[in-house]
Amino acid sequence: MLSRVYSCAVAGLEGVIVEVEVDYTNGLPAVVIVGLPDAAVQESRERVQTAVKNAGLNFPRHRIVVNLSPAAIRKEGPAYDLPIALGVIILAGYLPQESIAGAMFVGELSLDGIVRHTRGVLPMAAAARASGFTRMFVPESDAGEAALIPDLEVYPVQSLAHLYDHLAGRRLIQPYQPVEDSSEPLFVPTDFAEIKGQEHVKRALEVAAAGGHNVLMTGSPGAGKTLLARAMPGILPEMSIEESLDVTRIYSVADQLPAGTPLIKQRPFRAPHHTISHAGLVGGGNIPKPGEISLAHRGVLFLDEFPEFGSRVLEVMRQPMEDKAVTISRAKGSLTFSANFQLIAAMNPCPCGYYGDSQKACTCAPAVVTKYQKRISGPLLDRIDIHIEVPRVDYEKLSGERLGESSAAIRARVQAARDAQTRRFASLASAEVAANADMRIGEVRQFCKLNAEGQSLMRAAMSQLNLSARAYHRILKLSRTIADLAGDAEIQSSHLAEALQYRPKIMIG
Repeated sequence: MLSRVYSCAVAGLEGVIVEVEVDYTNGLPAVVIVGLPDAAVQESRERVQTAVKNAGLNFPRHRIVVNLSPAAIRKEGPAYDLPIALGVIILAGYLPQESIAGAMFVGELSLDGIVRHTRGVLPMAAAARASGFTRMFVPESDAGEAALIPDLEVYPVQSLAHLYDHLAGRRLIQPYQPVEDSSEPLFVPTDFAEIKGQEHVKRALEVAAAGGHNVLMTGSPGAGKTLLARAMPGILPEMSIEESLDVTRIYSVADQLPAGTPLIKQRPFRAPHHTISHAGLVGGGNIPKPGEISLAHRGVLFLDEFPEFGSRVLEVMRQPMEDKAVTISRAKGSLTFSANFQLIAAMNPCPCGYYGDSQKACTCAPAVVTKYQKRISGPLLDRIDIHIEVPRVDYEKLSGERLGESSAAIRARVQAARDAQTRRFASLASAEVAANADMRIGEVRQFCKLNAEGQSLMRAAMSQLNLSARAYHRILKLSRTIADLAGDAEIQSSHLAEALQYRPKIMIG
């Protein structure tokens, strides 16, 4: 008697339904798994046999063949332990096939039959619901994550014996009931009020947060670049439920969801070290996994010591910064991961860090300074909207008791600007344009029109600063954000003038 149990694989960020077929043939007792399984799936043979025995059931003494269909998709990880064990139990006659109708099963088994955590449960649950399944049995620790998908009954399974008793009708498992959402306040690790001085840098970060623009901060060591960057999440607008699910899906696939946090509600802040490989940054591996730029989706990617990153590492970011997604191609196929991140980069002006410093002399030769700055290519710099210098903070400001404007107050203005952008882009057919920085050429032409005075100023800036076409459109988008912060429907020449101030003072070719 052939048994069929349904499970799920994860390809990129999407779930793919997997049919687990279990049957026996003539031959010596053994378990054979086919269907393009990896080593972790092959090892499930021993786990399943021992778990079935420790659940108080007899494992059939036959040559058992397990087929994971569709065979063209690579099966990885231990998530198939539970459906394979269940298929064996049905094959042995302990349960009827009808007992699992309309249900999907995922979970890793320990030797004593305990069902352990499995990565990627959220996209699996979404695939289950889209494919018409009404029930899903998942590890107890993953039930909250699966329950984020509406119209799907989620059953938290503690052990294989627990699941067997439920399906046999002896000891029923109650469907998971989501805990009522208690909206915890936003955790702000560093409040802007605590950062002394640097008012013009705070203004630049406010503009960046309001429009989703990229920022490069340049300054001497100890000027506060890292502190300012780490305060950035505190002024970003709240994530919508769609954005939260989008981010949670990536963290679920990467197996980086914090324990006890089924839904990520705060914008990510990722700060990889400059020794990271390009695969670690953009994603990759034999079986591609999301990289840091995808883990920063809908949040901030902070790259400190920007020129110290490898040139290849930095250059592979250029395409994701434009497309808001990264495609990883392998011989077996291509996978696309979302990467709509906001880049905040920080760098010293030279190797010693004190080129142009007001108090400490630079010890670097001019040629060394130029070589250091040219580690960042012109095309990459052109994709950064805001270039800001971070000077030293003098003693009077550091020692003063006066606090600056709080992150909450700045965040209120940022939220108002983002709300204006949401209303503006509501009529667009594409949902990809959520902030001013996401606008393409068509939207820039429609929403970033200049008056006669602004056109005259822009014409002079194009000539004197030798701006590229990309820089021209980025300045218009930045001007639109500054106008939104001011509550103005039209871009004024003062908004354009402020946007032009954020261009690099020295163009590095």
